Amino acid sequence: MGMRNQIRIIEGLDKKHLWHPFTQMRDWEAEDPLIITEGRGSFLKDMYGKWYIDGVSSLWVTVHGHGKKEIDDAIKQQIDNISHSTLLGLTHPPAAALAEMLINICPKGLARVFYSDSGSTAVEIGLKMAYQYWQLKGMKNKKRFLSLNNAYHGDTIGAVSVGGIDIFHDIFSPLLFKSYRAPSPHCYRCELGAQYQTCNMLCLEKMEALLKRHHEDIAAIIIEPVVQGAGGILVSPPGYLEGVKRLSRKYRVLIIADEVATGFGRTGKMFACEHENITPDILCLAKGMTGGYLPLAATITTEKIYRQFLGKYKDFKTFFHGHTYTGNQLACSAAIASLNIFNKEKTIRKMQKKIAILKEALAPFTEFPHVGDVRQKGFMVGIELVRDKKTKAPFPIEKRTAWQVCQRAREKGLIIRPLGDVIVIMPPLSISMQELKSLIHITAESICEITGGKNV
Repeated sequence: MGMRNQIRIIEGLDKKHLWHPFTQMRDWEAEDPLIITEGRGSFLKDMYGKWYIDGVSSLWVTVHGHGKKEIDDAIKQQIDNISHSTLLGLTHPPAAALAEMLINICPKGLARVFYSDSGSTAVEIGLKMAYQYWQLKGMKNKKRFLSLNNAYHGDTIGAVSVGGIDIFHDIFSPLLFKSYRAPSPHCYRCELGAQYQTCNMLCLEKMEALLKRHHEDIAAIIIEPVVQGAGGILVSPPGYLEGVKRLSRKYRVLIIADEVATGFGRTGKMFACEHENITPDILCLAKGMTGGYLPLAATITTEKIYRQFLGKYKDFKTFFHGHTYTGNQLACSAAIASLNIFNKEKTIRKMQKKIAILKEALAPFTEFPHVGDVRQKGFMVGIELVRDKKTKAPFPIEKRTAWQVCQRAREKGLIIRPLGDVIVIMPPLSISMQELKSLIHITAESICEITGGKNV
């Protein structure tokens, strides 16, 4: 069978049977899909044999590149033993070994690991733990949560209930539990009309006002530390995270750090909480944990919270939550191999020079006539396109400007994705200097060709 026939068959099956995530399927059915068949290092290959730089780490998960031998070998070796049993009433070596490794690298004070299989489930677990913790302490009124505008914590009902992106979440509002919402630390488009550096972090003052009024009802603050990812790569100002931690202690509420997107090196440190030296009460991890190989998540909490759940069988203090593939052997083995690579290859240290080069390469973007803001923390980058730079007016939705830029980049051999009119760049931590420079050059060319402005 010829290649073109194979492609037509796969495309036909896809469009007949599949429903893609976050995709308007009417548009999808009218387009030619990109069919990926192979990955090597920082690159993906389609069925025609064309290679593309993986500029978003296959949705923010690939850490050490595709086809990393150490992770490949760890999974193959584990398959020879067993691929899955369960953690309900049993245990196994990879789950126990990985738990110790995670505790050793997490912010000091975290002590217990509860596995699941995605960022949404990690967050759901964190919410339920925080709620039940206060119930077991006899503080029955602490049933609600405080989250941020522009927040994204996943797509399950509990995670959506603490989300703050209207385009994703509003339609489901009748299904959700109520939560309190504080202003987002979005300095470029401050919802409070303040100016950064002269505002004294007014957004924190507004959060404190909510806590002062409602802290007796609030179980926890949930926050994406330092960077709000799906909200548009919104980087909070220095001191903001530390301020949230201070308020959580002042008003006696827990803090849940959702590091699903920011964890495992994305911001230039192993965890974003390290930038302001805070330890959350509950830490949610997923995405990059296995290096981008298999679904695995963890909700990690303090010994103090864990011990509140201990009691006699008849007391029913058990945390009644679990998933079929909780702590799966293959996923845990991949995660162990990935963490070993961090140590062996000194990944975090080596990426610092690349972060500096990335910052330098992004600097000229601020002069482009239709780039309103460039936001970067480590390897997390958001380039916001605007119709009018002076007024910050966005392009009309129907123009799909950022989408057009990403399509142009694809033609040039780069896969990146838009969030509205924010172009997201998040390459594997292992990307080479030359590959990084190519990624930025293609992005710049694509922006200029679609929006107009000076050539690069």
